[in-house]
Amino acid sequence: MPRTATAEAPPAISPHLLDLRELLRDEPAPLADFTIGDLTVGLHRTDASVFAIVRRRGSSGGLAVRAAFLSTNFDCAVLPPEEGEVARLRVTSAMGDHIISCLTDRLALERLRIATRFTPARPMVMPPTPRDLYPFGAGDDPLRAQGVVEASQRGLNTGLLYFRIDTPAFGNILYIQNLTASNAYFRATGTVPRETVGGSWPELGYALPVPDAEADPAEVALPAGKSVTLSDTLLVFRHHAASHERESARQFVQMLGSAYDLLDPPPVAYRDWIDRAERAARDLDEAPDATIRHYGHRYVHPYTGAEYPDIMVQMSVIAALHRWGKWRGEPHPLEATFKAGLPRFFDEGLGTFRRYLPNVGKDKNADAVDSWYLYHPLLNLGTLALDGDDEARALFLKAIGYGVRVARHFDYRWPIEYDVTDFSVITKEAPVDGRGQTDVGGIYAWVMLQAFELTDDKTYLDEARAAIDAAIGLGFAINYQANLTAWGAAACMRLWRITNRDVYREQSYVYLASFLHNAVIWDSQIGHAAHYETFLAVTCLQDAPYMAMYECFDSYAAFERYLDDGGPDLDPEARMLIGEYCRYALSRAWFYYPDALPPEAISEEQREPNGHIDHGLSFPLEDLYPDGQPAGQVGQEVYGAGAAFIFASSAFHTVEGAPFRLYCDMLLRAVERVGDHALSILLDGGETRTAWLRLVRLKRRTLTDSRVTTASGEAIAPDAVDADRIDYRVPAHGRLILTWE
Repeated sequence: MPRTATAEAPPAISPHLLDLRELLRDEPAPLADFTIGDLTVGLHRTDASVFAIVRRRGSSGGLAVRAAFLSTNFDCAVLPPEEGEVARLRVTSAMGDHIISCLTDRLALERLRIATRFTPARPMVMPPTPRDLYPFGAGDDPLRAQGVVEASQRGLNTGLLYFRIDTPAFGNILYIQNLTASNAYFRATGTVPRETVGGSWPELGYALPVPDAEADPAEVALPAGKSVTLSDTLLVFRHHAASHERESARQFVQMLGSAYDLLDPPPVAYRDWIDRAERAARDLDEAPDATIRHYGHRYVHPYTGAEYPDIMVQMSVIAALHRWGKWRGEPHPLEATFKAGLPRFFDEGLGTFRRYLPNVGKDKNADAVDSWYLYHPLLNLGTLALDGDDEARALFLKAIGYGVRVARHFDYRWPIEYDVTDFSVITKEAPVDGRGQTDVGGIYAWVMLQAFELTDDKTYLDEARAAIDAAIGLGFAINYQANLTAWGAAACMRLWRITNRDVYREQSYVYLASFLHNAVIWDSQIGHAAHYETFLAVTCLQDAPYMAMYECFDSYAAFERYLDDGGPDLDPEARMLIGEYCRYALSRAWFYYPDALPPEAISEEQREPNGHIDHGLSFPLEDLYPDGQPAGQVGQEVYGAGAAFIFASSAFHTVEGAPFRLYCDMLLRAVERVGDHALSILLDGGETRTAWLRLVRLKRRTLTDSRVTTASGEAIAPDAVDADRIDYRVPAHGRLILTWE
């Protein structure tokens, strides 16, 4: 979409804009009006629409929000507001009844919510509708507003629009269409809300998706007498636009957090990740399609019984097994088994790991590597090295120099794919946006910080800074692959801790904003998505139509580090949104496993080189779709086996001598034994959110009476109690005391 518009170069417009111009020019008395802080809102009607006109006291310009569009004559009546509302209208026409409700509040920021429900008088095929958001400028003219759109909906991700009105100075606006509320509409009409929020300045916002013109009307009509939500619009306002991209990103995160509190997120469920991890470890060891032998060593298949072993896959599984072993209190034997084969990936002549083993088939280009594929294995090697693994340290330090040469060669702006022998570019840019792997600098910076910690060589610190500095200016386009973006945020925060330069803490919000821009902050019930969870997932690539397990759990691991380094200096809304992402990941990720889905929700065919799906193996499918397509079209990730190890070791905490394990779906900041039968637990999530604290019975033990209190001594009653578990819903932020008999 065009990102800017000015009065000197007005864009083409639709007739719908003229309807609004006439309304603004005539200034009729509103049907109803109300205020939110320094904003005034009036509800008006035209011949075809009902608008909410938002203005700021003492300034010109503003924003018009279309609450209803009708292609026939209608009457409009003001109704008494119901609980929580500030205004309520009923629009009656031959089509049926529209009910428009308006809700407002002002905490730190002004927030407006406009919801429109429609009850058809007869089976109704909805006509095409115009977009619903119009900035207007001097003289109340939409064509005289000047501004910039920073972000709009990508694919089936959150239906958002983040923009500012510069002239007249109105500030930043975050617009979100709560797509969860319209699931019934999408299912009835056979539509999906793909890139439905966007537009061209000054006609922005949501365009209701309508059925294909060739569809059978009987199949796509809204049923008579049944109410559906056509739109649920959330608006958050800031009066002063940011002066640079880092502050704009921070404000986006802050405003998104404010809007999030207006949503009604779905529940999160308890998942037995320990059992899943044990099954995954067993299947890695015993399933014939999980591993293959080369050069006398065992290597992990990327997909079930398919694809050549590669270094990223091998290291991803090794690192997760290492973490699982630390949690168990003893290394898992598979860790050493898989590590033994690592040297075969190393090219002594080049001084780097190659993607494939030397005997890879001729159907692969053995010299080709994706930019991120060079660094992710080093990240996992660095993690092992920092944990005291001398063999990993030696391999890491042997390969790190080549990684630096690559970064300097490409001036910290990596292509999609290149030749490892001479750095010649194979694929420079992604077709969708004409960019390379824009967030590789983030993961590179993290690897350099690992090298700095291992060696105390300032060269690596300088490299990390150079990579992050080179990404400044990319803004919301920084995301290429979700987990790389998450590691970039973590690297920025770690750089800030080391250098004390605020620019790096600020730049972390750019990575975080870009990550959240790719999030699915709605609960799709379309098609097969009704069988799994989508809320707060993140699509794996900037142009990918699906959510992927590997990016999900690797982002989770990165955010653990980000929260550790952010500490109390992290913006509260950023902390809250990251905490919520991690909570929902623990619940949502369960549905990547074939045994958690009905057979009909899983694709019968997989991408040609990616083998098949074995429903009996505890390895995740790669792909779930917000629009409800069959899952697993790409394949079943053996390399995603590490997810269960990461989630289990993060969410479950061993309490020595207690008859239970402590489970929390919020990342804990601290757990301290303060008595023989007492724990002090510190949660650092959102101040307005809750979390689940659960006592999960150990085998051959019996749960005893327990008590949870806040730091002030307020008792929290258990939400549910049975022989195997005691569940407490607790504040997600603050200190708790757990005692047991």
